[in-house]
Amino acid sequence: MVEQQSRREEENSPITERTVKINRVSKVVKGGRHLSFSAVVVVGDGEGKVGIGMGKAAAVPDAIRKGATYAQKNMVEVPLKGSTIAHEITVKYGGSIVMLRPAAPGTGVIAGESVRAVIELAGIKDVVTKVRRSTNPTNVVKATLKGLQMIKDPQIERERRLSYAQRNAVVAE
Repeated sequence: MVEQQSRREEENSPITERTVKINRVSKVVKGGRHLSFSAVVVVGDGEGKVGIGMGKAAAVPDAIRKGATYAQKNMVEVPLKGSTIAHEITVKYGGSIVMLRPAAPGTGVIAGESVRAVIELAGIKDVVTKVRRSTNPTNVVKATLKGLQMIKDPQIERERRLSYAQRNAVVAE
């Protein structure tokens, strides 16, 4: 009965998940090879909250479940400006460089598979992206999330800078 309740909660939940990459990992031990699977999972509510997680288990469904659980625990808020992002940003993570650029309404999501998973689950509808150097899905997903976290709301940033300038003006007098 507890399982039925948790399934109902999951069905009613606005959070969606997408598996970006499944990797078969093999470890050589005394008795032979030990196989396991690692999964990179992205979860989001489509309204500005998104998270990524990596799970590892002996079976693929278990790895995906672990990754999704970890991703939900580590969801972050992304400031949106209508259906796009507030400003352009370029981020480096590992060997991957990801550029995110705001786009006019109606443009859609112009992105590769890894970046698209994070962008769409965050609720961004119009954006242009480019991945340079390494296209390793794990690093690309992490770079995209890092970039989305670095985006600042223009109104809040303007107020912060004005208050900083006013404090410095008072000190200078």
